[in-house]
Amino acid sequence: MKKKIEILAPAKDLLHGMAAINSGADAVYIGAPQFGARSNAHNSIEDVAALVQYAHLYHAQVFVVINTILYDNELETCRQMIWKLYHIGVDALIIQDMAIMEMELPPIVLHASTQANNRDPKNIKFLADAGIKRVVLARELNLHQIKEISEATDVELEFFVTGALCVSFSGNCYMSVANGERSANRGSCAQNCRLPYNLIDGHGETLIKNSHLLSIKDFDVTDQIPNLIEAGIVSFKIEGRLKDIVYVKNNVSFLRKKLDAFLEQNPNYTKASSGKCTFTFDSELNRTFNRGYTDYFVNERHQSIGSWESPKSKGQYIGKLIRTIGNSYEIENGHLLNNGDGLCFINENNEADGIYVNKAENGIIYPNVLKEIKDGTFIYRNNDAAFIKIVEREDSAVRKISTSLVLTENETGFVLTATDEDGYVSNVQLEHAKETTKNNLSIEENIKTQLAKTGFTPYTADEITIQFSENWFLPISKVNEMRRTVYEQLTEIRLANYKREEHQIVKTNHPFPVAQLDFTYNVSNKLARKFYERHGVTEIEKAFELQWDPGKSRVMTTKYCIKYELERCPKYHPEHRDKKVKEPLVLKQGELEYKLKFNCKPCEMEIWEKDAEFEIEEED
Repeated sequence: MKKKIEILAPAKDLLHGMAAINSGADAVYIGAPQFGARSNAHNSIEDVAALVQYAHLYHAQVFVVINTILYDNELETCRQMIWKLYHIGVDALIIQDMAIMEMELPPIVLHASTQANNRDPKNIKFLADAGIKRVVLARELNLHQIKEISEATDVELEFFVTGALCVSFSGNCYMSVANGERSANRGSCAQNCRLPYNLIDGHGETLIKNSHLLSIKDFDVTDQIPNLIEAGIVSFKIEGRLKDIVYVKNNVSFLRKKLDAFLEQNPNYTKASSGKCTFTFDSELNRTFNRGYTDYFVNERHQSIGSWESPKSKGQYIGKLIRTIGNSYEIENGHLLNNGDGLCFINENNEADGIYVNKAENGIIYPNVLKEIKDGTFIYRNNDAAFIKIVEREDSAVRKISTSLVLTENETGFVLTATDEDGYVSNVQLEHAKETTKNNLSIEENIKTQLAKTGFTPYTADEITIQFSENWFLPISKVNEMRRTVYEQLTEIRLANYKREEHQIVKTNHPFPVAQLDFTYNVSNKLARKFYERHGVTEIEKAFELQWDPGKSRVMTTKYCIKYELERCPKYHPEHRDKKVKEPLVLKQGELEYKLKFNCKPCEMEIWEKDAEFEIEEED
C-alpha cells in the first residue's frame, strides 16, 4: 500500500482554511472557541463545522488546536468542547496538556503538540503507547534524531517545514509570564524575543547596542522533503495561524508543487487527499512574510540563524541601490518593482528601514519619502503589491476533483453516470421520450460541450462518453439539469462515505521515562498530575505560571546560541579562542535584564532573570 504524505496548513479562520484547501492542503489546523496557543485565532464551533464539511469533500482533514495548559476550573469546559468538536466531525485534536488524556472523551484521535517537548525517542514512544496517534516533532531536531525517533516507534511524525521559528524549545518559554504575566503556554505570548536588546559582558561593557538578539530567521526546509520522508516524516506543517490569506495560499501552493514533484518520481508514496489544483500565480516563499530563511538544525549547526536587524518581514531580495538621482533611486532589477510596493533596507545605524514606491518607471523608483540610502545597500521588497492583488483573488487557487461522465440510454429515457477519481459513483435518470434529431444528425459534440461545463462545482469532467444506439435528441436544458444533479449527488455521496479515523483512549500505566518532573513539564491541574502519577512519576513540580519566583527564574532554554552568532563558540570557532568574552553575558532592554548561561555539552543556551545565580561553565 502506498504511504500517504500530507501537507498541513494553518487556518486563522474559516476563509483561511478554505483557501488552504483550495491551494492544495491535505489537512488544516485551526483554533476552536478556547484553549488554542494563539489567542487571536479562535473560531466558533459553527465555523469549524463548516470547514470540516468543506475539507471532507476533498478527503482533507481538519485538526483542532487545543494546546494551551489548562487550569482546574477549565477542565470541564474543555471536555465539553471536545465532545462538540467530535460531533461536528473534526478529525483530530492537537494537545499539550496531559489532562486531556485523563478525561472521559469520545473516540477522537489525539496528536501531541510540539508544545509537549517532543525531542526525545523515549518520551515520544511513551506518548504513542499512551494512545497518541501522531507527534508534532520539535523544530530543533536534525535528520539523524528524527530517524532515531522513527525507528523507536511507529507513531505518525509531523514536522514544520516553513514559517516563523520560536527561539525557545516549544512549551518552555516563560519570558512573557515573567515580564507581565502573559503566558505563551496560555496563548498570550508577548514576543519578548523579538525586542531589541543591548548585549553587555561581565565587565559591564556594551558589546552590541539595540539589536534584536533573540530574533531568528524563518524556517524553510522544503528542499529537504525527500530526506525528511526517508527519516520518517508523514506530515509537513506550515507555521502561521495568524498570517494573512496571501501567505497561506503562497506557502501551501509552493509546498504542493514541491511535494507533487517528489510524488511523481516516487510511486511508493501518494498524496493524502483528492483533487488537483491550478494557480494563476507563481508561488515563491520570499514573496510573502519572511525574515530571511534558515534550515535551523535539520542539517546540524552550520550557519548564523539570527535576524538581528529586525523582527519584521525582510521580503524578497531585489538588488543593490546603484545611486540616488534627484528625488528617485536607481536600483538593480528595478524593473521588477511596481507602484505600491514596500521596500526594506538596513540603514547606516544597522536598523531595518523602509519606503513605499509611489511610482516605478523604466527601472527608476520614486518613493513616498526620499531617505538617505548608501550606494550598494541591499534592497528587499517586503510588500509585493502586484503579487498580492493576484493572489487575493478567489480564483487564484482552484481545486477540482477529476471525474468521468457516461451518458447512456435506457427504456424510459437517459442515464448520466459520474465516476470520480476515488471511485465514487453517482447516477441520474431522466425519463424522456426518445426522438431522433432532425435530419438524423448527431448532436454528441453539443452534449459533451454542455456536460463539460462544471463551472463553480468542485469537479472537472475529464472524460465524457456518449453511448446512444441512435442520434437521439436531448434538450440542452435537460443535459444541464442532469449534469447539475449528478454532481450534487456526488458531493452528498463523497461526504456520506468519508471515513474518519477514530481512536478511543484507554488509560495505561506504563512507566514515564523519568520519575521527577520540573516546571518545564507544565503541570497546571489535578488531571495532568493524576496522569503522570499513574505512570510512575513520584515528584511533580508545578507549572511556572503557578509558582514563578520573580527575578531568579530560568525563563528559556534554546539551541540558538549568541556565542555562536558572535563566532565565539569554543567548539565551532576554535580559531577565536583568544577572543573569549567575559561572562556572564547580559541582555538588557529598558528595565528588562537577563543573564545568559551556556551549556556547551548539549549545545544549549539558557536565559535567566537578572537576580539568578548560577555557575559559569568553563570552556575546554
